[in-house]
Amino acid sequence: MTGSAPEDAPLGQRVEVAVPVPLRRTFTYGLPDALQDAVRVGSRVAVPFGPRKLAGFVLGPAEPPPEGTRVRNVAGILDPQPLFHAELLGFLARAAEYYLHPIGEVLRAAAPALPSEAMAALRKGGFLDPGEALPGTRIATRRVLVASPAPHEGELPRLGKNQSLLLSLLRERGSVTLDELRRHAKNPRGVLRALEGKGLVNTEEREVPADRFFADEAPVVPAPDPNAGQVLAIGKLVAALDGGGGFLLHGITGSGKTEVYLRVIAEARARGRGALMLVPEIALTPQLVARFRGRFGDAIAVLHSELSARERDDAWRSLRAGRVQLAIGARSALFAPVQDLAVVVVDEEHDGSFKQEDGFRYHARDMAMLRAHRAGAVCILGSATPSLESYRLAQQRRLELLTLDQRATSQTLPPVEVVDLSRHRGTPSGQRLLTAPLHQALGSCLEAGEQAILFLNRRGFSPSARCGQCGELLECPACSVALTVHRAARVLRCHYCDFSTPNTGACILCGSPDLIELGVGTEQLEAALRQVFPDARVARLDRDTASGEGVEAVLDRLRRHEVDVLVGTQMVTKGHDLPGVTLVGVILADQSLAFPDFRAAERTFQLLTQVGGRAGRGERAGRVVLQTYQPDHPAVRFATRHDYLGFCESEMGAREELSYPPFAHMVAVRVDAGSEERAREAADALVRFARAHPAARDGGVIVLGPATAPIARLRGRYRFRALLKAPERPHLRAVVTALAARIDEGMGSARAILDVDPVAML
Repeated sequence: MTGSAPEDAPLGQRVEVAVPVPLRRTFTYGLPDALQDAVRVGSRVAVPFGPRKLAGFVLGPAEPPPEGTRVRNVAGILDPQPLFHAELLGFLARAAEYYLHPIGEVLRAAAPALPSEAMAALRKGGFLDPGEALPGTRIATRRVLVASPAPHEGELPRLGKNQSLLLSLLRERGSVTLDELRRHAKNPRGVLRALEGKGLVNTEEREVPADRFFADEAPVVPAPDPNAGQVLAIGKLVAALDGGGGFLLHGITGSGKTEVYLRVIAEARARGRGALMLVPEIALTPQLVARFRGRFGDAIAVLHSELSARERDDAWRSLRAGRVQLAIGARSALFAPVQDLAVVVVDEEHDGSFKQEDGFRYHARDMAMLRAHRAGAVCILGSATPSLESYRLAQQRRLELLTLDQRATSQTLPPVEVVDLSRHRGTPSGQRLLTAPLHQALGSCLEAGEQAILFLNRRGFSPSARCGQCGELLECPACSVALTVHRAARVLRCHYCDFSTPNTGACILCGSPDLIELGVGTEQLEAALRQVFPDARVARLDRDTASGEGVEAVLDRLRRHEVDVLVGTQMVTKGHDLPGVTLVGVILADQSLAFPDFRAAERTFQLLTQVGGRAGRGERAGRVVLQTYQPDHPAVRFATRHDYLGFCESEMGAREELSYPPFAHMVAVRVDAGSEERAREAADALVRFARAHPAARDGGVIVLGPATAPIARLRGRYRFRALLKAPERPHLRAVVTALAARIDEGMGSARAILDVDPVAML
């Protein structure tokens, strides 16, 4: 931002505005006298841009333009209050700079969407008068009575049993609804009136969103007594609230990391400060939200993709105004306008879903550390299998390492039995991937009335199909990937562009009925289990079932013991607490090792460790049966021993030798075009440009490629990629900044994007 001003200061006659267009620059607009008192730093305003009006964001006062330059005026204001406060706006500007992404697009991605009616008014050239409320439909709400403790000094007056109980609860929670209080005392309204009369409680009626995460009452569960490891971690984190700092909480599966988060957040709230909790996928965490509600009540903003524009806007404004001080959500919740931020938690920080793979390609874990640093807050990265990047920061003492090496329950980590698939060819059931050891373990589990999870990271019935007549592999017409057989839906589907075609059982190329299905997916495994164990109640959890019955519905059936065996993809590894599960079977442990990605071994180790950690979290001991063709691969070998440090040491050595992260910084250059020739030409031109830069010529930056991308064609466009690596970020930054300017000059019919700190290599 070139302009700067205090949040509430007048901005003068000209303002610097970030407009959501793919240009890495800002624009100067005049500020009419009628808007002088309404527009502030962080305001969303309507501005003319070419023949249309767009919603831009005010960054501050602007410098005088060159003489003779025509300056158009801001047309109107779109929100009654500025959307972004100073801390959040400064953070977003820095994030845009780091990822070389247009600041206007970054702010649009962070802001709640304008309701459709406001968008229509904007397209027609209209705008709102200063302070006028946004048009739009009323969001679904429920009206509730909320009580909060009133400031009180000196000795408390004499209180009855229920009055003492409710006052203690209010002081612990901060605010509680009347519905919640009914679970703790009879006639809570009368008790509140008595407390209010003594000046100990304030009550008010509020409308709260009728969100599905708040549809059911959350049971209040007493906080468990922390063990020694948790006490040490909590103490260090609470002590850091006064000055901030970064921490890596490395806790084995089931070690009680969530209880640590809850305790630290509770202390921040007791000090009147805010907190932000990031999780890999909000659709997978109703259990977590219920636990937070049970501890803190309903004064929580849960940010997720199912919210309407108005509901998201309401949650945003509640946070912006400080009415709510705790936000929970997936990666985009990073942008929540939490006031006086004290704690930022990134749970399962190793998870790749924290990286946004299109548009504004930020990594929520890395940006969480930046936001916490800028806000003077505590940042907690938690995982049983930390990313090597985070663990390297701990080794360098840029993060303080906290370790939880015992489970919070009396159970220990489950033993792992390794089954070498190259030696176990015959199976009792005739199903090739249900080996004798797994078959026997599953039978014993079912006989004991216990539950099992079988993990196979491939959805569908078969990963691919080949015609026995013409010999062709059936591929997506728009992508260079095989079509997956989905037998229940009777379709062949591409898992990248979602193309589908009916599966008639005949080749879509030559019409031959001789179609050979290759490999095994979760749908086929589910069918095999129903055949082999006809009395078992089998369910499936993958992207196909998640869009139908719903993730939490499947997991709830498992928790109610209405399911004996759950077949799933990596969705079953995401930190679920399933106390009835005593057996985890990994069908093909080395499947992800075949990916053309330097992180393949790390991801495999993380998946195996995480899914194995679902076993034995309740009162009964667990066990894991891990099937693999590569029992001696380090990722498999260390996972069987739950040995993160051993794997880390092995993999760190390989990464350092090859100059891959975390021992080098990296930027991917991805080019695509409608023809292979044009894509190759554009990629070659950018690589030549990069290699000619002084920082690359001096040897500080290595340029690899261009090469055909592992998925050579996606959605009808041909793809090439190049990689830039450097041990020090400044040299890499110089080359990439020059590349960005070159791309901005235009690429003809080709497109090129820069992915800073890439995660996906396909």
